[in-house]
Amino acid sequence: MSIYFWGLLLSIIIYLVVGNYAGRKVKGLDDYYVAGRKAPTLLIVGTLVASFLSTNAFLAETGFAYDGYAFLMLALVAVNTSGYVIGALFFGRFVRRSRSLTIPEFFAKRFDSRAMQVLAGCTTVIGLTAYLLAVTQGGSILIADVVGIPYGVALIMVWLGYMLFTLYSGSSGVVLTDTIMFLLFTLVSIVALPYLLGEGGGLHATLTALATSEAKPGIVAWHGLTGAGAFWASGKDALIWALVLGLSWSLVLAVSPWQTSRYLMARSEHVVVRSACISGLVLAVLYVVLMFGGAAVNLANPAISPSERVMVWAGMNMMPTFIGTLLISGIMAAALSSCSTFLSLIGFSVSNDIVQSRVSSERKSLRMSRYIMFVAALISLTLAYFQPPAVMWITYFAGTLFASSWGPVAFMSVWSRRISAPAAFVGMLVGFTVNIGAKLLDNAGLVSLPVYLDPFILGFISNVVCIVAISRFTRPTAAALAYFEAIRETPKDELDPVEVRKTLIWPVVVMVSGLVIAGLLGVFYAVPYAAALGREFSLFSGESLLSIGYGLSVFCVGALAFWQVRRVYGHRAAPRNPSTQHSEARS
Repeated sequence: MSIYFWGLLLSIIIYLVVGNYAGRKVKGLDDYYVAGRKAPTLLIVGTLVASFLSTNAFLAETGFAYDGYAFLMLALVAVNTSGYVIGALFFGRFVRRSRSLTIPEFFAKRFDSRAMQVLAGCTTVIGLTAYLLAVTQGGSILIADVVGIPYGVALIMVWLGYMLFTLYSGSSGVVLTDTIMFLLFTLVSIVALPYLLGEGGGLHATLTALATSEAKPGIVAWHGLTGAGAFWASGKDALIWALVLGLSWSLVLAVSPWQTSRYLMARSEHVVVRSACISGLVLAVLYVVLMFGGAAVNLANPAISPSERVMVWAGMNMMPTFIGTLLISGIMAAALSSCSTFLSLIGFSVSNDIVQSRVSSERKSLRMSRYIMFVAALISLTLAYFQPPAVMWITYFAGTLFASSWGPVAFMSVWSRRISAPAAFVGMLVGFTVNIGAKLLDNAGLVSLPVYLDPFILGFISNVVCIVAISRFTRPTAAALAYFEAIRETPKDELDPVEVRKTLIWPVVVMVSGLVIAGLLGVFYAVPYAAALGREFSLFSGESLLSIGYGLSVFCVGALAFWQVRRVYGHRAAPRNPSTQHSEARS
């Protein structure tokens, strides 16, 4: 067995040990479902990023960059990373106030409707099973390539790796292992970049060589490859695709169960806001690193097939053995972190939202949850074995299901008094069904949907239309309105001036980082790209606008967070004027 195999095995053993440690501390349902509601900022950041950056990012999307769409991916990411801050400010902090065990349970309380909980639970199980399928396949492909064993054997290894510690420790173990995995793959991605650029002679030389590539003309243009044989005929079509998918994934980051459920574990609303700011910034930086790196591997080997194996090949052929081992272990960490999150949420939704066991003892309820989670794990293993791998496209499809079905309902649940339970139910169901139906018809060739009529858009619009129409003829119950008013009230213990000042630091960091990112992309991408093609540099070229827009998007979400924290917590937390206090005392 190679050193890469032993590195993978050691990392899995560490996660099992940590999961066992966390499992021993699980005393009740709060510990198992929401990690005792006391997680600090680092742990929430770790689990947010780790559950999002799966094999789709490290295998499929870096392969997409290798194929010729590195900077088109950045156009998508510029939009979707805003979902963290938007979701935390306008949905996540309200969810935390509910003290629910799951997000479907929050919907049940908000709309005074058991049917909403069942529907949201069913969509969670269906969507996350598809996502779990894709991530499990990605991890299995990684082990099969590295170790040289059959895919089926690798599949069982991956399955056992995440199933054992997730089953025992629940969210308490997931949040700890996620954070360890997050720190590993973040660090190793940054350390690995110089080696990926080394084949071309450094960043500037690599960019110049790629810009003038005859094999893949346009590989580092803002729109990527276009024309015959490419995914899109023109830059316009490519941009529409990136913006539509970026918008849908911003909603995924804002409201999806595997992201917003992390806020249920946070020890305060300030942790929710801080972790959202940091997570969005981490994603923005990491995607620049991954997309540059994926494209650069072309200079070392332009014939890797399938392209999803590009980072594995690079780790084994372009880096010192130790760094390569860490990179491959980091990719496996990204896979396991997402798998553990998805499996836990599937089990939680079945046991808490769909079945709702009548067992009165918490100990028996825990046992029942573990049994249900094990059955869900067996089903995912079976599906992963028989379904041909398609990591990127399954992931994108599964994610957008939540954007079209949960998006409108989630935001309106905390910002609209008029939305009723029947409207929310029909809207979520129709948005989910239309998205799936349109995608199936498109894949079967029965319809040909243009880029601007993505199934996500059709589902989202259908959802909103149903909510608006049905809300005109129905009314929310008194209990639903009372709950709405309760979660809209900011808890007094969140108004501590010291905590507010600490929270305001992070939006400032995000804003400054956005300006720095825009400047660095301009200097190290837009300017040398124009020089490589013999063009005069222009601020209005596609590459310059992408560089500015990417950094500006980061700056804007930081500004939004700063404004909202000041508005919601700051003015209420400000100390009273001493002279006013003195005059009141005299009176």
